[in-house]
Amino acid sequence: MKLRALLVAAVFLLAGCATSARAPVTAPAVVVSPATWQQIDREILSASQQATEQVKVFARGSMEHWRTRVYEQTEENFIPWFSSYWTQEWLSMKVSWYTISAGGEQDASAKRLAAYLLEQYQERVLAPVAVEIDPDAILGQSTAFYAQLMAQQMPLIAQRHGVPIAQLNGRLQKIPAIALGPPSARDASLYQVVSTEPLNTLPAYAALIDKVHTAGGSKGVASTDSTMAPVAKRASQRMEAEMAPRGAAGAVAAAAGKLAGALISVGVAGIRAIIQANDRPDSEALIRSSLGNTFDKAWLKLLQNPTTGVMAGTLHIAGQVEGSLGGRDEPSVGLGVNRVEWRPPESINPQIEPTQQGE
Repeated sequence: MKLRALLVAAVFLLAGCATSARAPVTAPAVVVSPATWQQIDREILSASQQATEQVKVFARGSMEHWRTRVYEQTEENFIPWFSSYWTQEWLSMKVSWYTISAGGEQDASAKRLAAYLLEQYQERVLAPVAVEIDPDAILGQSTAFYAQLMAQQMPLIAQRHGVPIAQLNGRLQKIPAIALGPPSARDASLYQVVSTEPLNTLPAYAALIDKVHTAGGSKGVASTDSTMAPVAKRASQRMEAEMAPRGAAGAVAAAAGKLAGALISVGVAGIRAIIQANDRPDSEALIRSSLGNTFDKAWLKLLQNPTTGVMAGTLHIAGQVEGSLGGRDEPSVGLGVNRVEWRPPESINPQIEPTQQGE
């Protein structure tokens, strides 16, 4: 009798285990009317537009900060370095070598000096600031911020309309967000954009950022011809003009003997120092003006250009999303920025100005 009871208990125990191991029953899909889907689409479009506006504010503030830091670094490091006596002496030696090795090429020394100064500007200004912030970082941060804002809105939209999130995700998979293919890996849906964390692990996103860089050409904010050419031409002309008197003074010093020659050489060096000191304000004004004009143009382009600027990633995704949902195909940047003159850091207002429309 006891054996039979044990067998019955074992059968019930096995049956219970089998029951608990069954796959969960999938809830039937909620029937969503076409009108509801249309309303959801309109809300997704509106969410994209609002997210884009928030990203514009973020991008503009970040670019203002970057501009301020470049101004400060230029005033603190580059201009004092360029106009110092020993730098001018070193540049004079380089101009002499450039002139000797020019081989008759016109303005060869000015061109090579401009290239050297641009290298120094990159090393002394742009590279140190880039450790803190730069346009490439702002481009990536802005695009990721858009994806984050959209991801936050999707559950709220689903909840408002009583649509399971799985069904809304299926809808998002049909909305294009990045379209750069073929191959298909260069394409991504809105669902992939809002659900991939971090966004830079999505192959289509990497292709998008690469496309922005390719369209923008060099990542630098200045070119040799437009930025350093006026400064280098003026400096090289002045230095070449100093070469002949400097050579004559050397010959006189050699003929006068060691003691007198040393005194003459010191006197000539002192005169050159006085000349360079008198020339310093004009040199600083010229390099400040040249750098400022070129930098401001590049800064505005990085801020406003919809295909090569810091908003390019966001605008591509927003354009695809909104275009597929009946919105605008190519959203404009509309960041409302002002041209500014290059000025020393003490006169810079680091606060972010409110966005101005219609400019």
